[in-house]
Amino acid sequence: MMVNKLLCSNLLLTVLYFSLTSLASAQPSPYDQFPEADPPYYRVRYEPSEANPQLVFGVNYTIWIPEDVRVLRGVIVHQHGCGEGSCQSGLSGAFDVHWQALARQHGCALMSPAYEQPAATDCQLWCDPRNGSGKAFQKALVDLGEQSGHPELHEVPWALWGHSGGGHWAGGMVLLHPDRVAAAWLRSGVPLLRINPDRPLIHPHQLSDQVLRVPIMCNPGTKEGVTVTEGRFARVWPANEDFFYDVRGRGGLIGVAVDPLTSHECGNQRYLAIPWLDACLEVRLPDKPNQSLREMKEDGIWLSNTPGFQAQPAEAFEGDRKKSTWLPNAKIARQWMQYVQNTEVEDESPPPRPEQLSFSSGTLTWSIRADLQSGLGKFLIYRDGKRIGQVPEKEQNRFGRPLFQNLLYSDTPTLPLASMDFSDRDWKAGQQHIYQVVAVNTVGLESSPSEPIRALEESPE
Repeated sequence: MMVNKLLCSNLLLTVLYFSLTSLASAQPSPYDQFPEADPPYYRVRYEPSEANPQLVFGVNYTIWIPEDVRVLRGVIVHQHGCGEGSCQSGLSGAFDVHWQALARQHGCALMSPAYEQPAATDCQLWCDPRNGSGKAFQKALVDLGEQSGHPELHEVPWALWGHSGGGHWAGGMVLLHPDRVAAAWLRSGVPLLRINPDRPLIHPHQLSDQVLRVPIMCNPGTKEGVTVTEGRFARVWPANEDFFYDVRGRGGLIGVAVDPLTSHECGNQRYLAIPWLDACLEVRLPDKPNQSLREMKEDGIWLSNTPGFQAQPAEAFEGDRKKSTWLPNAKIARQWMQYVQNTEVEDESPPPRPEQLSFSSGTLTWSIRADLQSGLGKFLIYRDGKRIGQVPEKEQNRFGRPLFQNLLYSDTPTLPLASMDFSDRDWKAGQQHIYQVVAVNTVGLESSPSEPIRALEESPE
């Protein structure tokens, strides 16, 4: 009976495969609306393929590479979830200045795929990497490496972040390529390790011993089956439980961080995901692209019950280790305890100050490297020592802490992208003023003021 179900599901996938390729021979709306990819951004796009098991959807990959990195050490992949809206959100992922701060910290590229999944089609056709998306991803690394002048891109390790179906994809890539994955954060989605009769189109993966050495964090929302057990997303937590206990039961380096505020939206997860990935990359990334990943340290780890709110040093933990959440060090354990309580992960470090101020015809522009811990909330504008405005004028983000770039459901910036500029409505030609800009991170800490710029423009003749 089970074999018949699998055969039927394979047949259905094949029918969908060939029917969908006829729908799109050019880049369809809404996937034709994205920011330009001028250096340090690069982009490739692949058409849908009719050659099974190649990818039946079009896809474009955008990558950002820190300008001061000579040889890349890794690539951080920010993978959107299922559905047309989530897929569209992938178009802006590489432009997120907060995630760029993590990439820059470790000499990595930041990649954001955007699969062109039509509405009401099967997400498994891309979120299972065995259906062509895994090969397309690796081809993109080769092509983007050539385009950007970083041929090492196809050799470097991967740090994977995935939301919903993107969690299925990221977890699937861990299971298929554990030797390439430095760490993986799975937000509201995990791959299956056994057949689920209720979801026969999802084929299970195999769990190898190599996978057990890859740090993994499962991050469901509490309203996805933990405290709210009915509704559209109620089965997210049971799937996370199965995956977690299978991996942890065999000694895998895996944890669970339940978001206490959300359902399927990403909320404030980046304030733990980025520090957690930072800690893992600090240990695991090799110095050169062709070297093997390093092993996580066995000393200094912390453990917690799952799901839980309190973590302890491993030597003091008295619970069942095969069911415990694994945390790599004391600093991450403290941040994890703050996150699972209320997502208010603390930060005592102010952001860097804005740089490269310029002024033309009443408009002030600047640049900045975002705060790794807390990102960028807003900018304060000063003229002659007096505050005259802020950017954005109204703080935004209905899914969590207000952010300068605002956020979509899938943890990527809204479009059009926010720009670092301010128009002084009171400026008049012939006036002279001194301007400064202060950056504010998402916990309210202010940077030191930028170097002052003296703005003087002559009146037109």
